[in-house]
Amino acid sequence: MTDTPSSHSSTPQSTQASSQVEAEQAYNEQIRRDLPRNYAANLLHGMLGQTGFRLIHAPTFLPAFIYILSGSELAVGFALAAQHFGAASSSVLGATMIEHRKKVIPIGFVIGGLMRLQVLGLALSGLFLEGDIALIAACTFLGLFGFFNGMQAVIFNYMMSKVIPLNLRGRLTGLRNFLAGVTASAVAYLGGQYFIETNALGNGYSATFLTAFILTSLGLGLLAFIREPEPPQVRTQTSFLRRLKDLPALMRSDPAFTRFFLARSLGALATIAVPFYVLYAGREIGLSGTNLGILSLAFLLCQTATNLGWGALADRFGNRFVFMASLTTWISSTVLLFFGGDIYVLSIVFAGLGAGLGGFQISSQNMVLEFGDRQDLPMRIAISNAGNSLMMGVGPLMGGIIAVWVSYTAVFWLAMIFMCIALAMVAFLIEEPRNKS
Repeated sequence: MTDTPSSHSSTPQSTQASSQVEAEQAYNEQIRRDLPRNYAANLLHGMLGQTGFRLIHAPTFLPAFIYILSGSELAVGFALAAQHFGAASSSVLGATMIEHRKKVIPIGFVIGGLMRLQVLGLALSGLFLEGDIALIAACTFLGLFGFFNGMQAVIFNYMMSKVIPLNLRGRLTGLRNFLAGVTASAVAYLGGQYFIETNALGNGYSATFLTAFILTSLGLGLLAFIREPEPPQVRTQTSFLRRLKDLPALMRSDPAFTRFFLARSLGALATIAVPFYVLYAGREIGLSGTNLGILSLAFLLCQTATNLGWGALADRFGNRFVFMASLTTWISSTVLLFFGGDIYVLSIVFAGLGAGLGGFQISSQNMVLEFGDRQDLPMRIAISNAGNSLMMGVGPLMGGIIAVWVSYTAVFWLAMIFMCIALAMVAFLIEEPRNKS
């Protein structure tokens, strides 16, 4: 009896498949082995970074700083638009820089450092420049801050997807944002009460931004403690222009992701109103350092208090549920704004705004990780972030024009319309993606 070749040998295809399975098992084993260390490093890195960046992103200090420099709502909208347009322009570039790399943390150090230098420039422009020159410099640094932030967001979100399993990301993000919110709330209150009220360093806003630079720089250093696994397969390096041409096919291949992209972008467009909450409050109660500190504290403290809840809900019921719940909270707080005339009601408004925006941020960033395969994940993150940033740029600019020519009330109503459409899309057109992941 003669043995056939298949009796004692494997085909090249089966050998390759077996090797891929073994490589995937080794990859997952390293994730499990390094999880305690990587979880702690991600937590501390995100806590310090989020603490600093929340002082920049909070709808209080930066809009008030630009308004004081310019005296114009339109300038406030333009400055924040520069930041978000910068992020929108670089997200896809960030993806093409990392999707062929087995390790992305080294380039994360470079981009993260460049991003933080723009925060330092923003602080120094307020200390050493005046008038229109200070305004131009602030807008320039915000634009560059957004540009590097667009790339950093893709790099760091992809890095987290490599080291933190799906069922733990919600709690990690919630706990990270909770701890960041505790420290950011304290820093925000002190910034309003002591830095701005006493005009520390000659410019209290610059002192606050300088604090943000120090905290985010400390957070960046903690990336060195993360052990990043090398995935078995990565994409072949492709030019930026070639990847741009691939985007329509990528969107068509996953209709659920495309609908999520549109819903997230519409939700982001609702930020048309974000810079004007504090300016509206200023018309009601005045923009003293104390009032800014109280409103910032309400915003950040409630964002903090709800982050743990949003994260736990995301792990239990899915990010889709959190996306809808956070938009509902955001809409409700905006409605309450129309009934506010004192610091107490406005504090509740800013607390609801913090909770809604916090949940929207957690669910948006984590939900995108649940679509499609791993090789195209950096590009899906980039596309989603680009749409989000583009709308967050269009929003404040559009809001500034409407605020000047119509009213603040019209801005808030338009924002609620965008939120309602996004809410309806997710509720009726998108199934829970993790069931298919």
